Amino acid sequence: MLISAVLIVAAFISKLGFHNEEIAKWGMIIASVFGAIPIAIQAFQALRVKVVSIDVLVTIAVGGAFVIRNYEESAIVTFLFLFGAYLEQRTLNKTRSAIRELTEMAPESALKQMESGEFEEVEVDDVDIGDVLLVKTGGKVPVDGTVLSGEGYVNEASITGESLPVGKDAGAKVFAGTILDNGTLQIIADRVGEDTTFGKIIELVEEAQDSKSEAERFIDRFSKYYTPAVLLLAVVVGLIWRDIELAVTILVLGCPGALVIGVPVSNVAGIGNGARNGVLLKGSEVISDFSRLDTMVFDKTGTLTIGNPKVADTVFYTDNEDEVKGFLTCVEKESDHPLAKAIVEYFGDFGTYSIEKTDVVKGGGIVAGISGHRVAVGNAALMRAENVAFTEKMTEDIALMETEGNSLVLTSIDGELKALIGIRDQIRPGVKDDLQRLKRLGVKNLVVLSGDNQGTVDIVAKELGLTEAHGHMLPEDKQKYIKELQAEGKIVAFVGDGVNDSPSLALAQIGIAMGSGTDVAIETSDVVLMNSDFSRLPHALGLAKATAANMLQNISIAVGVVLVLLASVFFSEWMNMSVGMLVHEASILVVILNGMRLLRYKLRY
Repeated sequence: MLISAVLIVAAFISKLGFHNEEIAKWGMIIASVFGAIPIAIQAFQALRVKVVSIDVLVTIAVGGAFVIRNYEESAIVTFLFLFGAYLEQRTLNKTRSAIRELTEMAPESALKQMESGEFEEVEVDDVDIGDVLLVKTGGKVPVDGTVLSGEGYVNEASITGESLPVGKDAGAKVFAGTILDNGTLQIIADRVGEDTTFGKIIELVEEAQDSKSEAERFIDRFSKYYTPAVLLLAVVVGLIWRDIELAVTILVLGCPGALVIGVPVSNVAGIGNGARNGVLLKGSEVISDFSRLDTMVFDKTGTLTIGNPKVADTVFYTDNEDEVKGFLTCVEKESDHPLAKAIVEYFGDFGTYSIEKTDVVKGGGIVAGISGHRVAVGNAALMRAENVAFTEKMTEDIALMETEGNSLVLTSIDGELKALIGIRDQIRPGVKDDLQRLKRLGVKNLVVLSGDNQGTVDIVAKELGLTEAHGHMLPEDKQKYIKELQAEGKIVAFVGDGVNDSPSLALAQIGIAMGSGTDVAIETSDVVLMNSDFSRLPHALGLAKATAANMLQNISIAVGVVLVLLASVFFSEWMNMSVGMLVHEASILVVILNGMRLLRYKLRY
């Protein structure tokens, strides 16, 4: 393709700039040969399996152009054909590395307890069900298992997609591929290898990708009828009129140059517009399916929400807020709990106090001695253990914050409640307006699936006006739900950002990944929203619809022009090779200009 482009440009420069017809002619001839070789190979392979593809017609048309010495036409047609095929192939091969990326994230080793009682590092394949394993801070959990001893917080985002680490102690379940943020755990292996939850995620991605066959291009379907018809017409004309030049003229005029370039130019213009606006669309099949979708399914954390717990609400029951904030932040600095980190980040420094002693209450919080005061920071259960009395207003405030999906941190000083802090994952700014734009673009069903509890998911769905909300969803549950939607005939897009989302991204007709998500989610997806900017999603859908419509317009123009040219050969006296070529080239220019309109596309609402 590159050689053909250079030779064509050189030929035009020689002809128009230096008036050297001979060099221009040979430049076009060589460009035609280089361009025709791969097309001819494709045509031969198609004929071997008894398919008369568009490659066959292009090859014969190029040969016909050689017969009548129209080398410019043959060179340009072959170049445009190769360019279109290159653009298609380049964008459709993005998902090949998804399995490799997942495999690289899987645990490779484990600390296994030997007969001597010591822990030694072994390959994860050498771990059997019932083995006792040690997981240290920062380490990956190598298998699905049950905690025997120890405490810590485990980041389960690779399994559930939820950003908030989960506290684990004796009896708790842990999953392979999750990361121990802090603490030390001894676990007993319950499931190993491919039977682990992480192993099943890899398997689900493989199955989902296998189930997604590429849709047959419209042009290929059209060529099953069009190509043999033009060939037959040329042969019949040549036999009946005994006019080889007329037969070749029919082949050349019937060569679908505008049809060949029409779809790729719309495709590349749409992809170019998307790239300028932070949207990566991976190929024409993606654009076609995306333009027709009626159901959009969202993961919650990192997609509809920011993915980081933040302080959302604060209520103080004191006139000396600064002192309470100082006591609170001093206590929370002693904790590695994610809620504690959110509080310290929110309030910053409010003076330095000397902590005399601390007592960690399991499942409750922390009780500390500060400047002669007894300070308790934790949940409502800890407050009850400290005999803290709640007024009617306090009870109402607690109930209100809980209904809004907050995790609560209460602070008491000397047995009196002084502060109530609500912490939750924040909804992305502007998401509600973006979802309304999606509805106006024809998306009938907006669904959220999350590993979080049902109450929190319902709150998010109600606030955003979603159609459905489902909580407690593991990766296999999400995939099952998408299959059910597809069985109902719905065209489904799934929007997510985590490893746990990759099976659903691969299974849905359109997988949409947030750009700051994991590499495997991005690789498995069909559409990527760069920088995780949710506001780009309505533009992406509107652009897909405009691009699909533009492709259809170009196909109609190309086919219409070819039919008019072929009809004019028989039913007019003014049609000849020169006029036909002029119209033919003009049609190519028209479809290119029509496609380039997409570069200026902007969502109107």
